[in-house]
Formats: sequence, C-alpha cells, structure tokens
Amino acid sequence: MKGQKGPWFTRMSLTQQVFSMIVIMLIFLSAFFAFFISDSIDRTITDLMYTMMASDQKPIATVLTRDTDTEDREYLSAYLQADETQTSFLVQDGKIIMASRMPEQESGIQEHLLTQADSLFEAVPEEVRSGMYQEDGRTYYYRMEKLPGAAGPMILVTYMNDLYASQFRESLINSTVYVIIIVFFLMLMATLIWVFSIIRPLNQIRSYISQIKQGKDVDLYINRGDEIGDLADELVTMKDELSRQDKAKEEMIHNISHDLKTPIATIKSYSESIKDGIYPYGDLDSSVDVILHNAQRLEEKVHNLLYLNRVEYLVSSDASGVVTNMKDVVEQVVLNSAVIRPEIEIITDVEEVFFDGLIEAWRVSIENIMENAFRYAKTYIKIQVRENDLRISNDGPKMPEDRIDTLFRPYEKGEGGRFGLGLSIVSKVTKANNYLVQGYNLDDGVCFRIYRPVMEEQGKAKRRSQWK
Repeated sequence: MKGQKGPWFTRMSLTQQVFSMIVIMLIFLSAFFAFFISDSIDRTITDLMYTMMASDQKPIATVLTRDTDTEDREYLSAYLQADETQTSFLVQDGKIIMASRMPEQESGIQEHLLTQADSLFEAVPEEVRSGMYQEDGRTYYYRMEKLPGAAGPMILVTYMNDLYASQFRESLINSTVYVIIIVFFLMLMATLIWVFSIIRPLNQIRSYISQIKQGKDVDLYINRGDEIGDLADELVTMKDELSRQDKAKEEMIHNISHDLKTPIATIKSYSESIKDGIYPYGDLDSSVDVILHNAQRLEEKVHNLLYLNRVEYLVSSDASGVVTNMKDVVEQVVLNSAVIRPEIEIITDVEEVFFDGLIEAWRVSIENIMENAFRYAKTYIKIQVRENDLRISNDGPKMPEDRIDTLFRPYEKGEGGRFGLGLSIVSKVTKANNYLVQGYNLDDGVCFRIYRPVMEEQGKAKRRSQWK
C-alpha cells in the first residue's frame, strides 16, 4: 500500500526529508565542532603560545650570547620587567641570576621550572624544552632554552598563564562559530530553494496525473531542461499517445461492431427465409453457401480478437532458457499458408538456427507477417533466416514513409481502412524476447526484419557475407 514500503526515510514527504537532513547536519556539525574543531583550536593556541615565547626570547638570547656590558644588562633587565604577559628569568648554577616580575602566587610553577632547568643542564644534546604545567586549576605554558655564556651555560626560562590563551581561544571560537553559522545558513537557503524548486514541479506532475486519472483534459507546462523536465515531456507524450490509441481503439471497436453486424444479420435473415421455405439466392445450396461464407467471415473476425488475448498470454509466459528452432517454425507456417494464394511463389532460404522464446509465440508472429505479405504480394514472398536475423520480403507496393513509423502500433488503420492487430502482436513478441522488428522498402517491394543486434565485428562481417 502507498506509504508502507521502503525505509522510514523514504516514507516521508520531501519537505520532511529536507528538515530531517537539516537536523542531522546540525547534530553532525555540533559533534564535529565539539570533538574536532575544539581540539584543533586547542592545538593551535598551544603552538601559538610557544611561538610567542620563542619570539620574545630571541632578543634576550641575542644579548646574552655576546659579550655584554653593564648598559646591555640594564637594558635587558628593563626589557624583562616591561613584559606583563610573560615571566622570564635566567638560571645559572641552580640559581636565578636575572628575572622579570616574579609573582608570589606563582611560586609553584617557578619551583617546577627551576627543577626542569636543572635537568636541562644535564640533557644532551637537548637545548630547548617546552610544555604545560597545571596548578590550582590554572594551566601554565613554558619554554626554556639553553644558552652559552662567558661564565658557563645558562637557561633562559619563560612562562605565561592561560589568561591570554583563554581570551584568544574564546575569540577564535566565536569567530569560527560565526563563520560556520553564516556558511551553514547560506547553504541551507540554497538547499531549500533547490528543494522547493523540485517539489513544486513534482506537485504539478502529481496533480496532472491525478486529473488525467479522473478523465479530465488538462495540460502540463514545466519549463525545465533537467530530468524533471524530461519526465514531464514524457508524461505529456504518453498522455497524447494513450489518447490517440484510445481514439483508434474506439474507432476500431466501432468498425468491428459494424463488421460483425453485417454477417450476423445476413446469417439471421437467410436462416429465417430458408425456415419459411424461401431461398433468397435462388436455391437451397446457394443460400446455404451465403450463410456459410458469412459464418466464416464472422469466425475470422472473432479469431483475430481472441488472437490478441492469446499472444498476451504467450508473451507473459515464463520463457527463460527456452529456444525455438526457427527452421521448423518457418516450414510449418509455409506449409499451412501455401493454399492462401497458390499463385504466389514462396522462396525459402532458411538455416537451422534457434531464437529465444516459445515456439507458439514465434509461430503466431511469422503467421501474421506472412498474412500481411500474402495480402500485398504480386508474384513472390521470400523468407530468409540466419543467426539472430529473420527477413520476410515480397514484391508488393512500397509503404508510404509516414506509414513505416506506425506499422507496429496497436489499433492502427491500414490500407483500405482495415484495423489490424497482427503487426502489433509481432512487436510484442519480439520485444518480450529481446529482439527488434522493423519494416522498410526495397527496390522492388517491402521487407520485415526480426533481429537481435550483435556488436562484434566478426559477427557483422559474417552476416554481411550471408546476405550477399
């Protein structure tokens, strides 16, 4: 039943699917931001802290690694005291020999860094060490570098608390969130516009189909060049074709009804006359012959109508893996149809090949083509059968070009206003067994061909030589 099949997602309307996708995207973005972006920002801030400390240590190291006089040391001391975001000090022989401000509340990190500096003296060849230290709920970033000095090696130590990092992190996260929100909003608007541009024509198509189902004469106008536009065009074409077929079917039924009434009326009137002792055709035998002739006409018309139902059954039957010897079928059809017009020469050039499908379906198809050929042939009918290729030609009048395109449509009116189902039955059988059928004009007549395309060049060359 409608709406009961398929995954839960496909049972929702397109609008519901879109909003579900939006919710899923929001959840994904939140998780992505929480687990990936947040960690990435923390790593970026940590690297930035180390880079800032290294940049601030560079001029200090430059002064310390050369012979310095009193003026340089005073300048260096003033430089260290001026930095309010970082704390720097020099360690030599386990003692602090020069330092910037040293807050008493940060004594824990200072003692930790003195211990780290002592171990750095012994480290070989390590000259730079950086890391983080946590104390009383605060995080400290530090960097220390071993420097040569006139009185022996020194360790330049710089650390800073997480106040600046927290402010920078908050600013960076806010900026990132704003950018993500703006991009997501723009993408959401573009997605909604695109989705509703799809939903609207789909609703038009649904309304169009619903009204067609109710028998209303409506038009569909969707000016799109994509698959939805192609679908709309195909629906309009299908509706026009179905309308044309319905009209042709109604006309055919009207004509068939008229054709059936004539022999029935003749049989009835002649039978009543004979019963009353009156012979409309002069004598009993002649009058009965008229009745038999009209009964035969009536039988042929009813037979044609039943034929269509019969072929529908044959086409729908499971013929998977079933093959038919076309030589046997052609010989049987020729034997049965030779008496139709004895003056027509039947030429056969048949190889023993096998076509996919049921023998009865192929027999019906060839009989229909032969019946059509007998109707128009002047002197001969020629049948040729090769691998995946069957051709039946005759020297009858050529077909109008506009007639060729409609040969295999059902309920088409043929020559002399006749309504035939024979060629449409041929088309059904060939398509059901994955073959193609076509009709075309020859220099001296017409030809009907049933074939299956073979793409290999070797097969093409072989068939060209066969038809010479």
